[in-house]
Amino acid sequence: MLAAERIDTRNRHQVRRFVDLPYRLYAGHPQWVPPIRADIRMMLDRDKHPFYEHSDADFFVVERDGEVVGRIAALENRNYNRHHQRKQANFYLFDTVDDGAVVEALVNRVRDWAQRRGLTTLVGPKGFGLLDGYGVLVEGFEHRQVMTMMNYNYPYYPRLLEHLGFEKEVDFASCHIDIDTFDLPERIHRIAERVMERSNLEVKRFKSIREIKSWTQRIRETYNRAFADNWEFSPITEREADFLMDNAISLSDHRLIKIIVRGDEMMGFLFGFPDVSAALQRARGRLTPWALLDLLWERRRTKWLALNGAGLVPELHGIGGTALLYSEMEKSVREQRFTHADLTQVAETAVQMRRDLERTGGTLYKHHRVYRWEL
Repeated sequence: MLAAERIDTRNRHQVRRFVDLPYRLYAGHPQWVPPIRADIRMMLDRDKHPFYEHSDADFFVVERDGEVVGRIAALENRNYNRHHQRKQANFYLFDTVDDGAVVEALVNRVRDWAQRRGLTTLVGPKGFGLLDGYGVLVEGFEHRQVMTMMNYNYPYYPRLLEHLGFEKEVDFASCHIDIDTFDLPERIHRIAERVMERSNLEVKRFKSIREIKSWTQRIRETYNRAFADNWEFSPITEREADFLMDNAISLSDHRLIKIIVRGDEMMGFLFGFPDVSAALQRARGRLTPWALLDLLWERRRTKWLALNGAGLVPELHGIGGTALLYSEMEKSVREQRFTHADLTQVAETAVQMRRDLERTGGTLYKHHRVYRWEL
């Protein structure tokens, strides 16, 4: 018999049962990359996670014979709804066995939760922050997840959601770049140089992670300007920016983070991360001292680069600003001698960018789908 319950986020035992499900569900799976357990527990911590300063969330599990067989998070991002003038609930941290009854029980709890708050649409998977990754994987199951920047799931997830009546909201693609076949035309670099000269732009490079952190609030302000019209955009608060920076770049390489400036004004950014997926798989979700050393070592030896975070303020659109980003992307790959790169979270609405990437040798090799259900 199935039992669906809301968990008490102050009860360690209940939190542990919620967190543990995917580690059982995907145990030994070669393509799944386990997140650090403490990072997931943080999402449930109302006292520490900055999301709860402006929004709300609850967490549900479904049990069968005393064992957790499904889980889901229900979110109300009030900043998002205020900005876009919507009444939308989100779901995230969605994991389940291959059983439609389990998914129906989970979704019913989220539906009731959302309706009590006057929300009219359920959209997801969509998480707490911009690096949580969007959607359910619908294509590319044979490829390993790139760290935890985009979700991984079994092929039955889309089927179960669609059976309940969920429909496509938007797709996101991940683009694979093989440096041996990637051919960015020289004219792109020339356009980038002209844009920099005509708009008095410079590409700032950093000497340390500490120096990057001193730019946190300027990066936040630029992000909020650059993505204000995007479907997924939610304004980042000062506390969220500090939280993201502390968690996102701790294992990054300062040479892979670039800022586009005009004088003292920040105009754009490009974030790259060494792909430490292999070390995360070995860590199995626990950041022990040995696991931390392994992550640091993997950061130095990996040949894969994850590009997740590229943006320009609106005034650089349409005058060659995108060419500047492409040029700097290629430099990041070649200068640090990576052989592969993964550009994640390219929305289907970014039609020109997707065409450009394919024309220059990139391959759209994974697709994630965000679903919508009218309540």
